Order: sequence, then C-alpha cells, then structure tokens
Amino acid sequence: MRKTILFAIVLLSASPVRAADPVPYPEGYRHWHHVKSMVIEAGHPLYDSFGGIHHIYANDKALQGYRSGRFADGAVIVFDLLDAKSENHAIVEGARKVIGVMRRDAKRYAATGGWGFEAFGGDSRERVVGAQADTACFQCHAGQRERAYLFSQLRDR
Repeated sequence: MRKTILFAIVLLSASPVRAADPVPYPEGYRHWHHVKSMVIEAGHPLYDSFGGIHHIYANDKALQGYRSGRFADGAVIVFDLLDAKSENHAIVEGARKVIGVMRRDAKRYAATGGWGFEAFGGDSRERVVGAQADTACFQCHAGQRERAYLFSQLRDR
C-alpha cells in the first residue's frame, strides 16, 4: 500500500509538471469545518492507493456547498490521508501520506467539472499531481457528477 503511493509520488515528481492554474496549498485547513473521517481497510478496492485514515475538511464556501448542493467558486475541500496503525487495541493516525485538495473555479477548471485538483506529498508542500489532474484525480471523480463530483457527504449530526 505505502509502496504504491510512494511510487506514484516519485513517478509524478520525477518530471515536475506545472499546471497552468495550480491549486494552492490549503493553509490552515485543519481549522476548517471537519466534514467526516473514515478508514479504508485491506480488502477495499482502493486500499492500495488510499488505505488509511481519511479526514475531510471544508472551508466556509465548501461548507455552504455541502448544505445547498451548489458549490461556489472559492470552495475548497481537503482530503487528509494518514497511515492507520494499530496501537494498544486502537486504530491511530500514523504518518501523513498525502493532502488532496479540490478547489472550485467553474471557468478556470471547466475541463475537470469546475474543480481544480492537487495533492501534496506527506507533510511537504511538494506537488504530486500538477497538470495530470485529469487522469490522477478527475478520472475517478467524474463518476460522481450527480453529487458535484464529490465522494464525501457532510455529516453535521
């Protein structure tokens, strides 16, 4: 699992690609609204790429979008993926694998459903998607068109 993600990060960063409109690093995202958390365990079809603990965060515009179903330009959603470790009969966070970011700008990112995508490796600010967002991210998100291209749903209660 970890080897797959590290291989993808190394492969993508080996020949740095700069998107025409890069999605910026989401400063302070851990202070945004926490949308939900989940754990992808062995046996899940995405385990090799995304196994671990997921935390989803939304800025204020994205939070309004979750509630209304319409995401305004400037909405940002962060997918924080960490290793899951077993410790004293509990699943706890391990090292950060990646920070995935979706940024809404309907005109700028029209080719990818109005969302810009980027991923930052581990605890760094090193970009690992760049201009490959259409295949590295949007290819999977395209199947969620009816849900504003999102896999997550807000859990307020």
